[in-house]
Order: sequence, then structure tokens, then C-alpha cells
Amino acid sequence: MFPRPMRSRNRSWALAAAAALLLGACAKKAPAVKYDSQAEQEYTAGVGALEDRDFTDAQRILERVRTKYPYSKYGALAELRLADLKYEQGKFIEAADAYTGFVKIHPSSPQVDYAAYRAAMSRWADAPSEFFLFPPMYERDLTQFIKATEGLVTFLEKFPNSRYAPDAREKLDKARGVMAERDWYAFEFYKKREKWQGAAYRLERIMKEFPSSPREPEALWQLADMYVKLSERFKAQKALQTLIVKYPASSQGKNAEKLLADLRTQPEHPELWKTPW
Repeated sequence: MFPRPMRSRNRSWALAAAAALLLGACAKKAPAVKYDSQAEQEYTAGVGALEDRDFTDAQRILERVRTKYPYSKYGALAELRLADLKYEQGKFIEAADAYTGFVKIHPSSPQVDYAAYRAAMSRWADAPSEFFLFPPMYERDLTQFIKATEGLVTFLEKFPNSRYAPDAREKLDKARGVMAERDWYAFEFYKKREKWQGAAYRLERIMKEFPSSPREPEALWQLADMYVKLSERFKAQKALQTLIVKYPASSQGKNAEKLLADLRTQPEHPELWKTPW
């Protein structure tokens, strides 16, 4: 007598359970949509405040988005905009750290190349300006400039095809030129005191650390001279050969072939070395 009612109750329970699951699924979907919509709205408000340079409101709103919506894409974007906020406020070291942190935490973000680029640019912005004449840049503390150079190199290695790569290459060439000037200053210091080994070391640094800098042709020429003075004939010949290959049209390159021939025939007379300009 009882099997049928039992089956009926089981069927009713199964239908009720299925309905509950369905309602639960619908209930979960609705908040998710609302969650993303609210995150986007608040993030947009924070970006608007940042664009209006209302830094106080921008900080408050973006911090709220970052902490309130940590699993939304807008939470990550808020972190990036907070780094932008620090940059706009002139807090370049803090901005660099924030951008670097974003790269580490969000390596797969579509914005990761931007963050890496801006980290280097923050160091660049904090470096001493070349527009001040005293003291010369090569006499100043270039710690941030060195970090900017390292950041640009790393950025270009990881993101050679980024939309920011052309500007990064331009900045890197400029940075290498400045760094080369510092070593050139040291080279002249040692040369005037006839400290040939120290002078040669500084020129070698220019060649190794700052390739293709504006100083490179003259550095190769002077490096050959230093090697002659140090009785390093083979190294002097190699420096001249590099100069001929890389900079044949330069004033130094045009004279390097004759000097190379003289060096090969009369290597024991360093005084034959003459500056051709």
C-alpha cells in the first residue's frame, strides 16, 4: 500500500530540489552582473576624477574599487590608475614601485607592457634634468638614471613590439649618451694624468655598457691610443678594425686605415700616433 505514495514523495522532493538549484543559479548570476556593473561605474568615476586632476577624490574612489572588487578586472585596473595618480602627483619613486608591483602581480594583464614602460618612465622623470647647466650631468648622482636605463632595457627585451617600444628606444639611446658622457669625463681625467690603464678602462666601459652612443667613434679611436701606450698592440689593432667597420664615414674612421697600417709596420713607436683632426 505504501510504495506509490513513497515514489510520489520522492518525485516531489526531486522536483523541489531541482527548482531550488535553478533558483539558486539564477540568484548567483544576477549579483555577478550587478557586481561587474557597479565596479565599472565606480572605476569610471575614479578615472574621471584623475583626468580632472581631483587627486583626493581619485585616490578615495580608486582605493575603494581596488579593495571592494579585488576579483574584478576593474580592481586590477584601479591599481594601475593609482600608480598613474602617484606619477601625476610627482611621486615618481612611489609610482615606479607601484608599476613594478603591478607587473609582478598581474603578469598576464593586457596592460602589463604599459606598467613596465611607465615604471621605467617614472625613474626617468626622477632623474636629474639635462637642462640645468651646473653641475654637468655626469657629475651628479645618476642612480635613478641608471635604474631608468635598466628598466628600459628590460622593457624592450620583454615587449619589443609594444606600442611604447619606439619611445622607449629613443629614451634608451638618450640615456646611454648621458651615461657615456660620465665615463668620458672620467676618461679625460685619467688621460690628463697619464693614467693609461684607468683611461682605457673607462673607454672599454663606454663600448660595453653604452653601445652606439654618440661617443663611440671617438672612444674607439682613443681606446686604440691607450692600448698603444700600454704596449697592447693587438688590442689597438682590433679597436681600429672595429672603428673602420662600424664608422667608415666618421672623421676617425677615415684615418683609421692609415693608422692601422702604420701601427702594423712600426708598432714600437707610439709617438707616431697623431690625432687627425
